[in-house]
Amino acid sequence: MKVLERNFKKGIVKLVPENLDDLWHLYNLIYADDEVYARTTREVKLDQEFGRPQKGKRISLVLGVCVKDVIWDRALNRLRVHGRLVDAPDSVAGAGAFHTLNIAVGESLTVVKEQGWAEHEVERLERASRTETMPIIIISIDDEEYCIAIMRQYGIDVKVDHKIKLSGKLEADKRETELHKAFQNASNALREVWQNTHSSIVVLGLGFVKNQFANYLRDEASDIAREVVEVKSINSSGVAGIHEALRSGVLSGALRHARVVEETEAVEEVLKRLGADRTDVTYGFNEVENADSCGAVQILLVADFTIRSLDDDKRLALEKVMKEVETKGGKIVVVSVEHEAGEKLLALGGIAALLRYPTK
Repeated sequence: MKVLERNFKKGIVKLVPENLDDLWHLYNLIYADDEVYARTTREVKLDQEFGRPQKGKRISLVLGVCVKDVIWDRALNRLRVHGRLVDAPDSVAGAGAFHTLNIAVGESLTVVKEQGWAEHEVERLERASRTETMPIIIISIDDEEYCIAIMRQYGIDVKVDHKIKLSGKLEADKRETELHKAFQNASNALREVWQNTHSSIVVLGLGFVKNQFANYLRDEASDIAREVVEVKSINSSGVAGIHEALRSGVLSGALRHARVVEETEAVEEVLKRLGADRTDVTYGFNEVENADSCGAVQILLVADFTIRSLDDDKRLALEKVMKEVETKGGKIVVVSVEHEAGEKLLALGGIAALLRYPTK
């Protein structure tokens, strides 16, 4: 994220998203009632003193909206920021008119927060501005299917999920030919994904198939093979295998800079303590608020969807708890619901805490 101007006291930040991860950060930084300004197009009314009115003319200009909704349009790789126009001239819109700003990678925008930027929002913005790591491509493959996904800061972006049909093991020659064809298809799909990112590649899989595929890449696609940084064993295939690798820490080496690893480890620790019936963990807003009042919260986990979906009063109450946790030396982990760990946290109400000591 390229930050062009910042004045947190006045609540004003001007920036440029440089990749899809930056759009995800913005999606979780822009709330209802914030003001967002960006270049857009809108039909302008043409003054017609006599005769029939002419059709308006669409022009390019900078407009601002008081945000009502933010939609992450992954199909077109953009944010759609919808709201009431702010200080728009009469020629552009009448009083109370609405407009949607389409925010894409490489286009500047200004975000204004009347109440100022919360500490966790500033931290997220600064983290986005200094993050330079490339996303990781993961292929999970066995003799039944292969899945290719990009591991971004916000989670797993599945690009290909394809089933493999092989003959039985009694037809060894036919099966070998079919497996070679499947490797060829998987390699072509992997190349297509890699050409868009030029990222490092991790190969996951069951048994010997993953090693056979890695050898196939070395023999038939040496340029792709050079990007393979790890070949790891897992017990599941497809998307489930990628989630398993995240939970088990298999990907920690390749993804040591990825936010999703930290989020997954934190959620798994919550579930581990709950499963062991330990008292140094809690979940639910009232329970976490009580633990915060005792100064017991070491790590506070909040689902990004929870922050976005709360009404103003509840969101302010949550942000108050988050600020108090930080003031008392605790850490905030905002967990994306775009991967399995976020879904698990949502099942706990969207908020949980790892405690320094029991509060009961």
